[in-house]
Order: sequence, then C-alpha cells, then structure tokens
Amino acid sequence: MRQNKYLQNVLIGATAVLFAGSKVSPSMAKSGPVLETASTIVTGHSTASASSNTDAPAKTTEASPLEAKIQSALTAFKSLTSSLSSPKALSDAFQSYFAYKAAHPEDVKKPYLYFVDYGLPSTEARGYVFDMNALSVVDGPFTVAHGRGSSTSKYGLPTKFSNASRSAATSLGLYVTKAIYAFTGHSAGHTYRSVGLRLDGVSTGFNTNALARGVVAHGAPYVTPTKAGRSEGCPAMEPARAQKLLPKLAEGSLVFLYAPNAQWEANDPWVAAGDAN
Repeated sequence: MRQNKYLQNVLIGATAVLFAGSKVSPSMAKSGPVLETASTIVTGHSTASASSNTDAPAKTTEASPLEAKIQSALTAFKSLTSSLSSPKALSDAFQSYFAYKAAHPEDVKKPYLYFVDYGLPSTEARGYVFDMNALSVVDGPFTVAHGRGSSTSKYGLPTKFSNASRSAATSLGLYVTKAIYAFTGHSAGHTYRSVGLRLDGVSTGFNTNALARGVVAHGAPYVTPTKAGRSEGCPAMEPARAQKLLPKLAEGSLVFLYAPNAQWEANDPWVAAGDAN
C-alpha cells in the first residue's frame, strides 16, 4: 500500500515536470505514454479514451413516421419533379396530405390526392390524381383551370390568390372532398352542365371560404387537352375527365392546390407543420 502511494507521488511529480516542459516545447503539449499512465493512476481515467469519445460520430436520429411516409412518396414520384414549377411542390403536397390524415383520420376515407401545380401556366398540363396508398398516378398530367381573379390574361400564369368572397380567385392549400352534385355553369354566353364536387377548405386563412364561395371541382368546356380558360376560382378540368374522376374522389379524398408563394407556404397550417418536426 505504501509502495503504491510512493509510486503515485513519483508519477504526479513526473506529470508536473512534463506539463512544465510543455510550456517551453509545443511538441510536448500532447500526452505521451508517461503522462497517459500518470493520468490514469491519478484520476482513474485515460485522456486517450476521453479524446476518442470527443471524436466519436454523433448519433443519428430516426425519421418520424410522418417524415418516413413523405420520403417514400417523394421517392415514388421523383420522376415528376423536373416537370413541376418547384422542387417544393410535391413535398408541400405530401407533407400536408399525411399531416392532415394523421390529425383527422376520420375525414380521409379514400386514398386519393388531387394535386394542381399553379406555378405552371394554364397552357401546360398541371393536374394529377395520386393514389397515396399504392403511391401511383391514377391520372395526369392534365390541364386545369384557375380563377379569373388570379390572372389578368385568359391564358397564362396565376399570380394572385385569395380566400375572399367575390374575388373569383384561386385559393391555395388543402381541401377535403365532399359530395358530388349536378353542376350548372356558364361559358361564352351558354349554359352547360357537368358533374361537380364540393370542396371544404381546411387551410385556415387561405381557403376556408371555399364552400361558401361555391369553389368546386367540375368539368368545363373551356378546358381542353392543350389549354384551360379561367373559372370563378374552381380547379375545373375537361368534362369527360371530370365525369370519370370526380365520383372516384368524392366523400373523403384530399385536394392540394400549390403555387410557389412564400407567404402562403410559411403560414399554411399543414405545409408549415413540417417545420415543427
């Protein structure tokens, strides 16, 4: 016991000499075998092991279930990204879809998502219907109308979006589909009839007046395979396509109308929900 005590005192003294030497010679600043042994005896811990812990790679955190679903969908539809107006178009859509479904599973009775990229002009195909369970394209791309209050020209790019009554503008964000009904519209002085699909806006502050405004998905004669005229704010499609798709989407699918609009993206509750993850 006394011998160990004596050895410990000798090593402490040696350590002190080495530290003093390190002030004169920078090359002695790093711990050598003697200092390493002395440190282990005095403190019970090795300085080398402490250093290796510092250099250890940080632990990776697993993706949340929501993030994993979004990533799977983005991977499945990655071939579409280059044809859209922004890399965020699909990530915002899928973030909103899965966040809303997690919060309100009772509302999402069908696996379909009707997506429109209003960052593209009305002369380009910008609508899709996705099956979010199978991660496949049900239909698209196809032409879709925007509201006449969203652009100054008949054909072009929508730049203004509104939730206000009588604005005749497109409202961005997430919608839940309701019932289909017999739609009657007017175009070029003529009355036409088509199938209509009621939409309930759930992006607070951006589209929650949709039902009161009569913003619905419907077929319209001013939408053709190559271009779409302007609606009263409705994401209208070709009449034959509406007849085929809208009954499939009714009563519990989701609709997402996108545009690269910073103010909306930062404040839409379902898009912005991803920033909290």
